[in-house]
Amino acid sequence: MENDTASQLLEALPLGAVDAARLVLETTEMLSARTAGIDRLDMLQLMRRVIRLGVNALNERENTKTFAEAGWASIEARAGRRPTTRRDLRHYMRRFLRKPGVADRPLRAMSTRECMELLEATCGTSLSTYRKGRMILHSIFEFGIRQEWCDTNPVTRIKAPIQEEKPIQPLTLEQVKRLEETAKAPKHRAMRLSLMLMLYCGVRPTEVARLEPEKDIDWSQRELIIRPQTSKTGGGRVIPMRKAARVPEQDRLIPGNWTRRWQQLRRDAGFTDWQADACRHTFASYHARHFRDLPGLQLEMGHMGFNLLQTRYVTAILTNCADSFWK
Repeated sequence: MENDTASQLLEALPLGAVDAARLVLETTEMLSARTAGIDRLDMLQLMRRVIRLGVNALNERENTKTFAEAGWASIEARAGRRPTTRRDLRHYMRRFLRKPGVADRPLRAMSTRECMELLEATCGTSLSTYRKGRMILHSIFEFGIRQEWCDTNPVTRIKAPIQEEKPIQPLTLEQVKRLEETAKAPKHRAMRLSLMLMLYCGVRPTEVARLEPEKDIDWSQRELIIRPQTSKTGGGRVIPMRKAARVPEQDRLIPGNWTRRWQQLRRDAGFTDWQADACRHTFASYHARHFRDLPGLQLEMGHMGFNLLQTRYVTAILTNCADSFWK
């Protein structure tokens, strides 16, 4: 009876008995170490298991997307992110797709070696570019795992290059005075609040440009509220206004064309070379020396821990200079 059923099944398949026997032999050869000395029933159970696992693996492997499809889908899923963030994601995705053959590679089939070669080919010109490219490539695979297009993230095994922190050089009191005096001129008064928030609240330039003073500043409590949608890192924080609260009422605004105005203010104050986030670094350095409150500074800066504060911002500023900065 069993033989009759097997014969009927074979007749219904586009394979003959010889083909079936050849497949069994090939499987047995690949499993040679596991088939030695086992009887007929054990062999049947082993074959069924091999077939079942093989079918499952085949289905999983075919349930995937190409790298191009998965990458663009991951960007589309972040439609709520800021325009600048989405612009960077698209820029790096286009970089990745320049490498021949990567666009049509199944996401599930990509190895750590392939991902490393992809990063080296498209982002290997600088450490910062490589680090950002690695982060974005990692996020594509994480999105793929959530969609069940792959099971693992091969980028996790790629070590992020260590980025050497450049020494912080806070502005001197004379440089701070030049900036403040320049901001008082009629030409730059619209930027006076912005400057004070960067110098005395440690707010990043990109965050200042997004502020709405009527919503984000509580003048009665002298507090600045950095909301998650304003923050660079997506986390909110509340910062005491201190000297920034002295800005006259008529100057309490954030103007349009902010970046151009900020560059012009620096030029008119005599700065031909400007270190990125110089005002934020100045705030942190003088704060650490004067208030000696790293936990408070951490909250105001929006940092996750003390390490960066201790390694970058605890500088050799004289106490009397720090006192003068705040008083």
